[in-house]
Amino acid sequence: MNTATAPVPLAWTSELHTGDGRMDETHAEFVEQLNTLLATPADQQLPLYRTFLAHTQDHFDQEDRWMVATGFTADNCHAGQHASILETMRAVEEHYLKGDQEIITRLAEALAEWFPQHAASMDAGLAMHLRTVQFDSRTETLADPSAIRPATMSGCGSVSCS
Repeated sequence: MNTATAPVPLAWTSELHTGDGRMDETHAEFVEQLNTLLATPADQQLPLYRTFLAHTQDHFDQEDRWMVATGFTADNCHAGQHASILETMRAVEEHYLKGDQEIITRLAEALAEWFPQHAASMDAGLAMHLRTVQFDSRTETLADPSAIRPATMSGCGSVSCS
């Protein structure tokens, strides 16, 4: 008898909103794809996982671009967390292909646990920073580019790290 419980999906709630429309749209897509993975049998996850990995790469690249454009160093702690997650995600695919078919579900469950805190701290902080410096995330432009000193901030854009 299989006593395993079904993975619990991550609900898209107002607590996940950052205040930046484009960021929130990307996050909603991330949550939707994550939940699709959690609802898919392990032996059918790989194509969906590859799509999710590509989406996550684009998602993190987008935020990393915004940080650099608004004065963060390229190696700030927020971007570092993105790089760490992506490295893990790439390793998960390799393990899945070697026969560990439950690993994608385990990662998806871990991401469902990690993401709310990341969105509420680092991403909400970044969204606030973008508003402060008048960065339009849809056009990826600054109202006044001369107001930004390049590569001066190494923090994550939130009060949880400096």
